[in-house]
Amino acid sequence: MKADIHPDYHMIKVVMTDGTEYETRSTWGSEGETLNLDIDSKSHPAWTGGQQNLLDRGGRVSKFKKRYEGLGV
Repeated sequence: MKADIHPDYHMIKVVMTDGTEYETRSTWGSEGETLNLDIDSKSHPAWTGGQQNLLDRGGRVSKFKKRYEGLGV
């Protein structure tokens, strides 16, 4: 490996959304810092199966719904 081209790899503390915490090695921040997560696997709808909303950009979703509203699906 080349010298002085790799990021500093050190221990940090990660705090999950429910307050649990663990220590891991990372290139984020500096030695001993705490990373507080806003979203993690315990709170994100993709992992929890919670309500997910479609973003209607450019009216595509509403156009689709209007086109197929008579099918009764």
